[in-house]
Amino acid sequence: MDAAQEFETHRRRLFSLAYRMLGSAAEAEDAVQDAYLRWHGAQPGQIAAPGPWLNKVLTNLCLNRLTSARARREEYPGTWLPEPVATGDGALGPMEHAEQREAVSFAVLTLMERLTPPERAAVVLRDAFAYSHREIAGVLDCTEAAARQLYHRGHRHLTDDTPQPAPDPAQNAALLQRFLSAAADGALDRLEQLLAEQVVVWADGGGKVRAALRPVVGRDNAARFLAGLFARFTGGVRFSVAEANGLPAVLGWEGDRLTSLGAIDAGPDGVTTVRILRNPDKLAHYEARHRPPLQPLSQIG
Repeated sequence: MDAAQEFETHRRRLFSLAYRMLGSAAEAEDAVQDAYLRWHGAQPGQIAAPGPWLNKVLTNLCLNRLTSARARREEYPGTWLPEPVATGDGALGPMEHAEQREAVSFAVLTLMERLTPPERAAVVLRDAFAYSHREIAGVLDCTEAAARQLYHRGHRHLTDDTPQPAPDPAQNAALLQRFLSAAADGALDRLEQLLAEQVVVWADGGGKVRAALRPVVGRDNAARFLAGLFARFTGGVRFSVAEANGLPAVLGWEGDRLTSLGAIDAGPDGVTTVRILRNPDKLAHYEARHRPPLQPLSQIG
């Protein structure tokens, strides 16, 4: 097996690591490509254990990217949301358990933005890749005690703020269909019944397309906003449902272009969060892996 073939056996795992670190599929692919260049430039026989070597190289590449990304995101127009990734094909590893789906959910990836880059690396390496604290210390070039502290501090930030665990995908899909049907019909009463009292709607247009710059908070405000949003889409947009970040999401297509992706979080009293991605730069990776529906959905749900 030559060097290029050897690297390909690690590519999917490396992308999974980079995406969890960066929250961006496009940046994750760039980081993996940079890791390949480092791999290709290494001397034959220099690398005794390719997997751990690549993980360390890639993690440090992501740490460098996170430092500059944080400054860019502070100037980001409106809401920043993680870039969606199709998870039905195993791109981010198994999605068989609630914990696996929750780890790559939009909610958790958004909370990860609050962590320092080393904290984020420690949490990802331990929770997603089962690294020991000693192995994390080797990746981050710190003491084992420091690695342990980074992990516990980062994990505490997440667990203190993590929302209710994600529902079963089948239950989420059923709720999403009811939500879409009510929103598409402009049925405020039905829509309000599905929303939690303090529901929040976040929209990410990245300054590229029209989107709410501030969160829309509260059942009444959210219902009217969502019904109005769907009313503007009437006739020109086809909708389909597919998996993104471990749970069903609704895709909005205009012609052959994916122009929106929406996902919901649910709690005991209904939909607690609605996230709508409209930034075309963030939809490009997902769009490349999906085809638009051939026919518009005349009825949703």
